[in-house]
Amino acid sequence: MNNEIINDKTAEYAALFSDPTDTLLQEIEKFTMEEHPHANMLSGPLQGKVLEMISKILMPENILEIGTFTGYSGLCLAQGLLPNGHLHTLELRSEDAATAKNYFARSPQHNQIILHEGNALDIIPTLSQTWDLIFIDADKTNYINYYELTLPHLRKGGVILADNVLYHGEVLEENIKGKNAKAIHAFNKHVADDPRVQQVILTVRDGLMMIRKN
Repeated sequence: MNNEIINDKTAEYAALFSDPTDTLLQEIEKFTMEEHPHANMLSGPLQGKVLEMISKILMPENILEIGTFTGYSGLCLAQGLLPNGHLHTLELRSEDAATAKNYFARSPQHNQIILHEGNALDIIPTLSQTWDLIFIDADKTNYINYYELTLPHLRKGGVILADNVLYHGEVLEENIKGKNAKAIHAFNKHVADDPRVQQVILTVRDGLMMIRKN
């Protein structure tokens, strides 16, 4: 399956008629694309704008992000926070956490962003907030675990966004082979079978599932 499942020209056209990103996000994008060995993990301008718009529509007080990476998606999500709100973002890799922390410090929302370094499965149970918005973008084999850990603490009407739910098109194969693709397919089915929520998959970038708690 071709890794580029979204037509490049379609993505370019969509970006052309979407609001541009700010200079800090442009800097993070440039740094990540040029310096990071896993630059493909970056949300990027189009998906970043989707995250920002959803956050601004929800106007959340508490956001949880599982998987900070270099800070791009967190800054997009933070733009919709209420003045007294906070984004808690979790990152396992110390180098990525340090990079994100530096960028967060330069953001207008710097006082509202709390970065936790370590294993998300250990950190999540220590957080007592009721979440309005959750973004899952970490190791794919634990998506179901992250979902089950956080859904009970998501407010009614709150939203979970799960990234990479098309997993480079590998989930479209008749016989899914890769470990991560199998895990994502299992997650998609798990959510679809869950009567506690409603969900839709948006075909943006590598697939973004929007899940609303009933």
